[in-house]
Amino acid sequence: MDREPGGNRRTHFAPLADLNGKSVLITGGTGSFGQTFCKTVLDRYRLRKLIVFSRDELKQFEMQTSAAFRPHERVMRYFIGDVRDLGRLEMAFRGVDFVIHAAAMKQIPAAEYNPFECIHTNVLGAENVVRAAIRADVARVIALSTDKAASPINLYGASKLAADKIFVAARNVVGSDRPMFSVVRYGNVLGSRGSVVPF
Repeated sequence: MDREPGGNRRTHFAPLADLNGKSVLITGGTGSFGQTFCKTVLDRYRLRKLIVFSRDELKQFEMQTSAAFRPHERVMRYFIGDVRDLGRLEMAFRGVDFVIHAAAMKQIPAAEYNPFECIHTNVLGAENVVRAAIRADVARVIALSTDKAASPINLYGASKLAADKIFVAARNVVGSDRPMFSVVRYGNVLGSRGSVVPF
């Protein structure tokens, strides 16, 4: 980071990859992170296609009709689907270059009360993303994790730790072949749904 004239800091973003002309899919694309990610890549790159994969048809409709996304309707695609459904993921991943896996059951009380559902979404869903990405020959998969996965004290954290291990193991399985798997851990997101400061 350096400074602009006047002392303001200038931020340089080092892209993970050149997304121009690429097809990108984000699971959980209608969530707080997902929508922000979509806006960011649409502003910075000329994508061939951006696929929003989520199970919430109302949120998808709201995205489709919002002023932020309507100008990009030529490149936007909306897939109703659940990461628990391997077959649907395989269909959605066809022709995709990059996958961002942001879908998760993240509300801690809900995860504790519904442990089967949490495991199905966060752990088995991660396995499905890995399997679908390998079969579709996706170039790169980036999985979103959480600081709660470090020394977890609840089921949400434990399930995300298990998911992280699945993605790391997948990287070991494919070796230097595609896809490249990565995991990114971050903390609380200001203004996200269910955050300390609500969305």
